[in-house]
Amino acid sequence: MLLASCASSSKNTARENSQPVIFDTTVYEEPKIATDRKPLSLMDLPQSQHGGFVLAPGFYEAEFKTYCLQPGTPDPSVGDAYIQGPVTGYRKEIVESVLMNSRDYTSVNQRNVQLLLWSVVSGSNFNKLSSEVQADAARLLTPKQIFELKGGVIGVIQTVSNATGILSANKDIQRLFEFGSSSYETIERLAVLKEPSRVLRSGVKADQWYRQKENYYVRYFPLGYKRVKIQVYVPDGLLDADNKSGGDYVVFDPTGQQAYPAFTNAQRLGVGAPVIEIVRVIIQVNKELGRPGRVPDRKKPEPTNPKAPTGPKGI
Repeated sequence: MLLASCASSSKNTARENSQPVIFDTTVYEEPKIATDRKPLSLMDLPQSQHGGFVLAPGFYEAEFKTYCLQPGTPDPSVGDAYIQGPVTGYRKEIVESVLMNSRDYTSVNQRNVQLLLWSVVSGSNFNKLSSEVQADAARLLTPKQIFELKGGVIGVIQTVSNATGILSANKDIQRLFEFGSSSYETIERLAVLKEPSRVLRSGVKADQWYRQKENYYVRYFPLGYKRVKIQVYVPDGLLDADNKSGGDYVVFDPTGQQAYPAFTNAQRLGVGAPVIEIVRVIIQVNKELGRPGRVPDRKKPEPTNPKAPTGPKGI
């Protein structure tokens, strides 16, 4: 198991983010995938009414937009291994809502989503955001959440770690927003350090598969802090003839989750919408994780109840 702590941006965040996050880094038996086997697009699978992918046996991949959630840490480097986990820390419900609702409002510029998230995680004054970012926030969040963000400037930051530089970055980002210097490039220079990540734990492979509780496998390959390639492998025989397990579809939904570095001090990445959105079929799934905040109605075809979803040709 791997322990990692997150820095704070206020007295409240100090208490929440100083709690260690426990990762399951157990090295499971690697799935047997031929080295020359090409993954199929995850986007070719049916989706649930909430946007998760209804799995069928096969090897898949897709790229997703990602966002910096830990200002003051290095950009992911080639070879950094990442693990999927829930969003943690200060105002995590708001962060989750922004990430998930960005999938339904794909017209919202990725930069504006990132500026909003930097404001939220650093404890900056929402009222100091540009009118454009505030308008997009109103599309991604509920009125109650916007009211919470308008609660004023967060108080004095407590020191959690003097070694990471995260504390200083949050203070500097607050200062930039406060004085109206909210250009993307200016904040990015503080939030995303252009330096090699530091190895904190040895013995973890960059291409390590991680087995999920439903016994399929997932691995993450960050492409900088703005994108991540996610691969999913569902072994033959895992699902029944109807492509279900225990009477339920198996749904994989990385949006609204966080990708953590497995062995370095690199960025934590919030996962948003797929880079390319293609919805083939929507299936009504009864057993699916709840969604925090508001999840707007997906403007997709009406849910259907087809025969079991099957993987694309070649599986």
